[in-house]
Amino acid sequence: MTNATNSTSTVRVAVTQAEPCWFDLEGTVQKTIKLIAEATENGAQLVAFPECWIPGYPLWIWKFPVRPDLLLKYQKNSLRVDSAEMKSIQDAAKKHNIVVVLGYSERSGNSLYMGQAVILSTGELSVTRRKLKPTHMERTVFGDASGGDQTLHNVAETSVGRVSGLLCWEHLQPLLKYNTISQGPQIHVAAWPPLSTPEDPKELYSMSKEGCQAISQVFAMESQSFVLHTGAVISDAGVTLNETAGALILSKPSGGSSIVFAPDGKPLTTELKGTEEGIVYCDLELDTILISKGFVDSVGHYSRPDILSLNVDVRPKKHVTQRKPEVVEVEGVE
Repeated sequence: MTNATNSTSTVRVAVTQAEPCWFDLEGTVQKTIKLIAEATENGAQLVAFPECWIPGYPLWIWKFPVRPDLLLKYQKNSLRVDSAEMKSIQDAAKKHNIVVVLGYSERSGNSLYMGQAVILSTGELSVTRRKLKPTHMERTVFGDASGGDQTLHNVAETSVGRVSGLLCWEHLQPLLKYNTISQGPQIHVAAWPPLSTPEDPKELYSMSKEGCQAISQVFAMESQSFVLHTGAVISDAGVTLNETAGALILSKPSGGSSIVFAPDGKPLTTELKGTEEGIVYCDLELDTILISKGFVDSVGHYSRPDILSLNVDVRPKKHVTQRKPEVVEVEGVE
């Protein structure tokens, strides 16, 4: 394990910017494995994937809140954590000796959740978390996380350091962010769906490519960690498959926004074109974290826990809790 307090090491990371095989579980899994191999061939020790990379972010929800036909196809191609498909990705991580941070639509029972996993270079699943609260129209497809999963314990000890992850607008939830920061991440994966620059100035800037990159950049400054902002691409074929032509957002080829930010918020990489598939590589000097924390350590010298603190409830919440009737014994009564 690489420790931020005494490390002088450099970590090479790979931030993907690619298009999933829409509505195709097996196709996207195979593409994931190919990208893992490509990242390793280029010296990467960690590779990061976008939100709902498998089987692609459900773009249609921003145009058709109710589309049972698309939802059915999406459900059948979502990823179960305990599955042969996930095992094949774990095997790829082990084969290539690389840490994988994966975004996916998780199929659990008959429900879907927005999932994110940290797979160690040994192939072990270290973290399997869910998005705390799906955003706006996402709630037509996905359920909320609960305190019983690893949503809040979202920092993994890996061969390259302490690695954390959050999904999309989870980076706008101050308490969730502080909970993450309190666990001491060194490398953070900010996973996003396809993003674009809005054509209509009335659209929310916080949903734009530029706005979302700014959100990730601020998290880097708040946490004093390296932030790997990763976003997927949508092509003409993707627009057709998701039937988003004419929608207010994501109606045209676009989406890519992958970039790496330093612990002080400085951009470290050059962006690819929004429609371009590729991998953004960056060598992270982990001692940079110490320099930033010397100025700001929001869970250390730059905090006031005596007057401001956070309470976190991680107890499992079950759908059914059975309580047996109490048997009261009365002395002298048979």
